[in-house]
Amino acid sequence: MASGRHTRRRTPSCHWRHTISRTASSRTASSRTASRPSVRRRTALAALVATTAATALTAAAPVPAPPAPAHSASAAPAAHPSGLRISTAYELPGDRVYPEGITHDPRTGRLYAASYETGAVYRMTPGHRVAETFLPAGADGRHTANGLEVDRAGRLWVTDSTRGVSVYDLRSRRLLARFDVPGDAPFFINDLALTPDGTVYLTDSVRNVVHRVTPAQLARARATGGRGVLRPRFDLTGLLPSHTDRAPALNGIAAGPGGRWLLTADMIGGGLYRLDPRTGRASRVDTHGTRLRNADGLETAGNRMWVVHNADDALSRWRLSHDGSRARQEARRSDPALQLPTTLTRSRGTLYVVRSQFDRGGPMGPGTPRTPFTIAAVRGL
Repeated sequence: MASGRHTRRRTPSCHWRHTISRTASSRTASSRTASRPSVRRRTALAALVATTAATALTAAAPVPAPPAPAHSASAAPAAHPSGLRISTAYELPGDRVYPEGITHDPRTGRLYAASYETGAVYRMTPGHRVAETFLPAGADGRHTANGLEVDRAGRLWVTDSTRGVSVYDLRSRRLLARFDVPGDAPFFINDLALTPDGTVYLTDSVRNVVHRVTPAQLARARATGGRGVLRPRFDLTGLLPSHTDRAPALNGIAAGPGGRWLLTADMIGGGLYRLDPRTGRASRVDTHGTRLRNADGLETAGNRMWVVHNADDALSRWRLSHDGSRARQEARRSDPALQLPTTLTRSRGTLYVVRSQFDRGGPMGPGTPRTPFTIAAVRGL
């Protein structure tokens, strides 16, 4: 949660109680106002993150990184004890945003961020500090938004943890198709990843499966009323360690070079898993004894991977083997200026990190958020 994810409660006390379930209320989400998201959804996210916040990884020794070019929308990066250079790249309008997902469009350089609290999607343009509302709160009946991805055809994919995934045309902002999870069993659609052939993979944090939408399935849905059904491609329940009943585990997901394999993380047990799109097989990645606990968003580029550790206010960088079967942590930084990060995207050598502030009066705790909500530009990792 690229696409879930996330609280910073240091001493969690709640347990998983089958709270992530689709009920009649989620079927009628469009009748709720955007300013008052469902209690079921808020409770679901609380349980989702509270199960992960009890553990944290020890920070690795700093590793120097070459400087990245300054972003035109960012203030000068501030020096931090963590060694990271952190600045505010963009501001998101609204006082109840609580952003969750982020992605960028490599064709235009624009970034898109999603609001977990309202379902709104924001568009950020280089050179403009304040984002614009691209899709308003409650658009097409969505009152929450998690992962985001932009495909090569100029379409924006937006996950909704209570339904599935919606596909929009970036030019017209028109809803092209929607894929829902069938049945009444509990689920939590979280993050998503794209492969070069146009296939989309989505993590289900409760069922611990990864769904798939192929270009053919998208074309068929568009030709038959714009509706489709999500079907699992990978089932990791036999691979993941035993957790609390229905405790959410799978979260971020990212594709390796050429889409030959994908990686997804178990945010509770800290395991990293390799998915083979050709065979449908999943296997555990050798991380040389280092766990990815509280792992949220993942981002890959060549043989490198960056990970957000939400409850730890941390980011880590990894080196991957050519086949994705092994990963070694190269660096890890923790910094409170990340403000409970959830996901990230990388553009032109800079990491753009979502500052969710879920623990400041949002879905994960009392208090008052620091407004405006922002996207951080992070360099030095």
